[in-house]
Amino acid sequence: MSDLEETPTTVRTHVSVDDVGFLLAHGQSVDDVKAHVEQALRAGGAFVDFIAAGDRTVSVLITPSSRVVVSVTAVRPDPGAAEDDVALYGGEFDLL
Repeated sequence: MSDLEETPTTVRTHVSVDDVGFLLAHGQSVDDVKAHVEQALRAGGAFVDFIAAGDRTVSVLITPSSRVVVSVTAVRPDPGAAEDDVALYGGEFDLL
Protein backbone atom coordinates (compact mmCIF):
# COMPACT_ATOMS: atom_id res chain seq x y z
CA MET A 1 0.00 0.00 0.00
CA SER A 2 1.40 3.42 -0.92
CA ASP A 3 1.69 6.37 1.48
CA LEU A 4 -1.03 8.12 -0.52
CA GLU A 5 -3.47 5.24 0.05
CA GLU A 6 -2.74 5.30 3.79
CA THR A 7 -3.32 9.05 4.13
CA PRO A 8 -6.61 9.68 5.94
CA THR A 9 -9.22 11.72 4.14
CA THR A 10 -11.96 14.02 5.30
CA VAL A 11 -15.11 15.01 3.46
CA ARG A 12 -15.66 18.47 1.99
CA THR A 13 -19.30 19.24 1.19
CA HIS A 14 -20.22 22.17 -1.06
CA VAL A 15 -23.81 23.42 -1.22
CA SER A 16 -24.89 25.92 -3.87
CA VAL A 17 -28.20 27.75 -3.70
CA ASP A 18 -29.02 29.75 -6.83
CA ASP A 19 -25.32 29.85 -7.79
CA VAL A 20 -24.14 31.05 -4.35
CA GLY A 21 -21.83 28.44 -2.86
CA PHE A 22 -21.12 27.45 0.73
CA LEU A 23 -18.82 24.87 2.27
CA LEU A 24 -20.43 22.99 5.12
CA ALA A 25 -18.63 22.97 8.45
CA HIS A 26 -17.16 19.68 9.64
CA GLY A 27 -19.90 17.91 11.56
CA GLN A 28 -22.78 19.58 9.70
CA SER A 29 -24.82 16.70 8.32
CA VAL A 30 -25.41 16.95 4.58
CA ASP A 31 -28.37 14.59 4.98
CA ASP A 32 -29.94 17.01 7.49
CA VAL A 33 -29.43 19.96 5.12
CA LYS A 34 -31.01 18.05 2.24
CA ALA A 35 -33.95 16.99 4.42
CA HIS A 36 -34.54 20.60 5.51
CA VAL A 37 -34.41 21.76 1.87
CA GLU A 38 -37.00 19.14 0.94
CA GLN A 39 -39.22 20.20 3.87
CA ALA A 40 -38.96 23.84 2.80
CA LEU A 41 -40.00 22.91 -0.73
CA ARG A 42 -43.00 20.90 0.49
CA ALA A 43 -44.04 23.92 2.58
CA GLY A 44 -43.92 26.17 -0.50
CA GLY A 45 -40.82 27.98 0.77
CA ALA A 46 -38.95 28.53 4.02
CA PHE A 47 -35.57 29.49 5.42
CA VAL A 48 -33.07 26.67 5.91
CA ASP A 49 -30.22 27.18 8.39
CA PHE A 50 -26.87 25.39 8.40
CA ILE A 51 -23.33 25.89 9.67
CA ALA A 52 -20.76 26.80 7.02
CA ALA A 53 -16.97 26.47 7.21
CA GLY A 54 -15.55 29.07 9.54
CA ASP A 55 -18.32 28.38 12.08
CA ARG A 56 -20.80 30.72 10.37
CA THR A 57 -24.54 30.22 10.60
CA VAL A 58 -26.11 30.64 7.16
CA SER A 59 -29.83 31.04 6.42
CA VAL A 60 -31.02 30.58 2.85
CA LEU A 61 -34.55 31.06 1.57
CA ILE A 62 -35.62 27.97 -0.33
CA THR A 63 -38.53 28.39 -2.75
CA PRO A 64 -39.94 26.18 -5.51
CA SER A 65 -37.76 28.09 -8.00
CA SER A 66 -34.52 27.66 -5.99
CA ARG A 67 -31.72 25.63 -7.55
CA VAL A 68 -29.77 23.61 -4.99
CA VAL A 69 -26.66 21.58 -5.82
CA VAL A 70 -24.77 19.44 -3.29
CA SER A 71 -21.34 17.99 -4.03
CA VAL A 72 -19.16 15.89 -1.75
CA THR A 73 -15.40 15.45 -2.20
CA ALA A 74 -12.84 13.48 -0.20
CA VAL A 75 -9.73 15.56 0.55
CA ARG A 76 -6.43 14.74 2.21
CA PRO A 77 -5.71 17.34 4.91
CA ASP A 78 -2.24 18.38 5.99
CA PRO A 79 -1.14 16.54 9.13
CA GLY A 80 -2.13 18.57 12.18
CA ALA A 81 -4.74 20.67 10.36
CA ALA A 82 -7.97 21.20 12.24
CA GLU A 83 -10.93 19.48 10.57
CA ASP A 84 -12.80 22.78 10.31
CA ASP A 85 -9.75 24.73 9.10
CA VAL A 86 -10.90 26.93 6.22
CA ALA A 87 -7.66 26.22 4.31
CA LEU A 88 -8.81 22.60 4.08
CA TYR A 89 -11.72 23.80 1.99
CA GLY A 90 -9.70 25.50 -0.70
CA GLY A 91 -9.61 28.93 0.92
CA GLU A 92 -13.08 30.08 -0.11
CA PHE A 93 -15.85 30.57 2.42
CA ASP A 94 -18.49 31.15 -0.21
CA LEU A 95 -18.98 32.87 -3.53
CA LEU A 96 -20.61 36.06 -2.22
